[in-house]
Amino acid sequence: MIYLTRRERFNAAHRMYREEWSDEKNYEVFGKCSNPNWHGHNYELFVTVRGEPDPHTGLLINLKEVSRILREYVIDRLDHKNINLEVDFMQGKIASTENLAMAIWDVLEPHFKSLGVALHTIQIKESENNIVEYQKNQ
Repeated sequence: MIYLTRRERFNAAHRMYREEWSDEKNYEVFGKCSNPNWHGHNYELFVTVRGEPDPHTGLLINLKEVSRILREYVIDRLDHKNINLEVDFMQGKIASTENLAMAIWDVLEPHFKSLGVALHTIQIKESENNIVEYQKNQ
């Protein structure tokens, strides 16, 4: 089994909050991340796929294809956007990095599956100190 990881970067703003809560309650739960004027991060996204390499090429998957999929279906939809307001696959969800990782999985999984590789891990580095990793039980 081979594991291949591609890193991409994007910048995005978000606000962690529940609409039905007061600003005070949101601040109590989410702290500064509930700022009504938003805040942003310089994210790093690591996507790992797994499978067996093609015996004719020695490749699990062409990295140009991985990059294209990530750009088209995730990065172009997130980069320099407000996650709460502009990212369709995050609508109706609290814009936590945990929820973002799960949503990215759901967006990417069918594209990699159609190419014969399995999505293994989504990892998002939100800041120097905070990293979320998601692996869907399969």
